[in-house]
Amino acid sequence: MRVLLADDQPRVRFALRVLLERQPGLEVAGEAADADGLFTQAEAMCPDLVLLGWELPGLAATDALSALRGVCPDVHVIALSGRPEARRMALLAGADAFVSKTDPPERLLAAINRCNTREKMM
Repeated sequence: MRVLLADDQPRVRFALRVLLERQPGLEVAGEAADADGLFTQAEAMCPDLVLLGWELPGLAATDALSALRGVCPDVHVIALSGRPEARRMALLAGADAFVSKTDPPERLLAAINRCNTREKMM
């Protein structure tokens, strides 16, 4: 599963990369710090999964989800935020899952596994 990390915080991207590179079957294929980078990377690689920082600069996250699916229709998106109130907006906007940046890593890995399982079933 090719993963694109899209978050404006370099430390978050680094931590996600370290976590995901230790997981079999996951490949961090790219990183983006803003909406322009997200769409450039998504168009170039059409990843299987995007870990989308909900406060990504350059575009409202709700708009980013629909635009991202316009570029890569089958992409799974897990929204990430340190703000718990973002959960409802992310899920209503069409994110496959929402994980708080304060959640333990196991919660993110479980969400990724659910996306990966759905992908294999299709």
